[in-house]
Amino acid sequence: MFYVGLDLGQRQDFSALAVVERRERMTIQRNYVDWGESRTPEHDGLVVRYVKRMKQGTPYAEVVRRVVELLHKPALAGKKRLAVDATGVGMPVVEMLVAARPGCEVMPVMMTGGVAEHTDGRVWHVPKLDLMAGLQGLLERGELGIVRQMDEVDTLVKELMSVQANVRTSGRLRVGADACGEHDDLVIAVALACWSARKATIGLKGPRLFW
Repeated sequence: MFYVGLDLGQRQDFSALAVVERRERMTIQRNYVDWGESRTPEHDGLVVRYVKRMKQGTPYAEVVRRVVELLHKPALAGKKRLAVDATGVGMPVVEMLVAARPGCEVMPVMMTGGVAEHTDGRVWHVPKLDLMAGLQGLLERGELGIVRQMDEVDTLVKELMSVQANVRTSGRLRVGADACGEHDDLVIAVALACWSARKATIGLKGPRLFW
């Protein structure tokens, strides 16, 4: 199963795309009475297979074209799900993606500064802190691997090391890498993909958009 995360950049940010695969291994049990076999798939962690940061200012129509092109590649054949950053200008782009027939389920995610995840029946509202904490937890528990041969793996690792939680003068918590002068677009794309994978593991409750 593949989980794709798309972070939509605005003027000064990059749009970023990530593909995370849930690895599975098959457990075989043999019945020694009739010598029959039963096979049970078991989850064996997640691995980041692909990351791509698009140039600043890339038109959303071009972003949509590239995402749909990736989703239709033979390497991603089978079950897959796309989680899209719907914050700010995100929802119109989500609608563009739907119209382009990506061939998979689409989950709009609105990143918030709140403390609790919820849904309004169409869009998921998820605290950015939760997205980042979920990603950090996977890394600390050794449940998320990163393919070293990816073109932008060094950028991803740099972003991961730069993400911090800072308290603003207003008292609100800000999570990101901007305090270090870095972007966090690839990290958010990976976090969205991993969040989607976690939803599949614990059972999805809320809006599911199929096309």
